[in-house]
Amino acid sequence: MTAPTDRLPGVAELVERALAGDLGPDPADLRTSVAFTTRQGARHVSRATAYRNTVVSVRVGDAVGSCAAEPDDVDDSTVTDCAGATVADLLAHPDPVIRTAALDAYLMSAHPHETSGARPVVIGPGDSLAKSMARASAVVDLLDAVPGQRVLVVGVVNSLLHHLRERGLEYVPCDLKGGRTEWEEPIVTDAESAVGDCDVVLASGMTVGNGSFEPLLRTAVEADRPLVVFAQTASAIVPRFLGSGVTAVSAEPYPFFWLHGGPSTLHHYRAGTPRPERAR
Repeated sequence: MTAPTDRLPGVAELVERALAGDLGPDPADLRTSVAFTTRQGARHVSRATAYRNTVVSVRVGDAVGSCAAEPDDVDDSTVTDCAGATVADLLAHPDPVIRTAALDAYLMSAHPHETSGARPVVIGPGDSLAKSMARASAVVDLLDAVPGQRVLVVGVVNSLLHHLRERGLEYVPCDLKGGRTEWEEPIVTDAESAVGDCDVVLASGMTVGNGSFEPLLRTAVEADRPLVVFAQTASAIVPRFLGSGVTAVSAEPYPFFWLHGGPSTLHHYRAGTPRPERAR
């Protein structure tokens, strides 16, 4: 077990430490230069289902932090009003999506992935499906699972499920929206109750934005299950939990693979990576 659950850190702790200047420059001295919303609809060629993404992003220096949100929950004017605000103000914002994006940008500005001990993984150019499949393959590489083991996938991505199937891994798909996978498998909605029946947990960084990350983290630690996170949302936040319940992270900051056809870079972390400093 990686850490007793009564000593596991939380995102609120990171916010407090950031505001206190423990994790980098004083957030009151930093201002966001850009705040924006990305809205996307996608249906990969040959895929039967379509989906929508809505992502709130803020820029601090040369870093862009992001947090996914439900499409109808984002007011664009509230987001654009964040431009020019101090990071300290945004870390105290009433909207958790904006707080998450601001913390993500602040940590990425203070501790860029490129200098934080991550291993860069380049996803080559291609159409949306080719890049989705390449990213999924790289993420599944972090699981260190063997054929026959069962993976709880929190945040269903069909390309990830495809690669798990190809490698002889069983899985339990989980998403708050429920529904069915591309292969007509039922999607469960309660991740915590499914942890004990699986050998490893693979979760989206979206769990940070919707508040389900910390309960999932504690449940995985209590069950002694490895937790791997693929993070577009909170790509600079989740690595802070390496060794505190999280075993590996595929961090993918903005611009995400689905926004363009050129190469994209993932930043892969494993527990034991010396930087960034572990959350505490």
